[in-house]
Amino acid sequence: MSTTTTLKLPDDLKARIAPLAAAAGVSAHAWMVGALGTQAELAERRQAFVRDALAAADEVDGGGEVFAAEDVHDYLRAKLAGRGSKRPTPTTR
Repeated sequence: MSTTTTLKLPDDLKARIAPLAAAAGVSAHAWMVGALGTQAELAERRQAFVRDALAAADEVDGGGEVFAAEDVHDYLRAKLAGRGSKRPTPTTR
């Protein structure tokens, strides 16, 4: 199901959209619907990222496990260089 809505676009924006839609082989309407869908997905992902980051910060602040940055960096450098390396050991704060 779809709902009708009206957007008042500035003339310059409408002029920019027309050739982009034509190049993509879709109507300007389809191009705008796609653009709105993409922006909605990006906003939702951003919100989820922030929500997850805040939850992780709360976990750490509550005494959750953490890794020393230097240990993690050494581990990753060794892996990238193709050397075996023991995983860093987590600690609690």
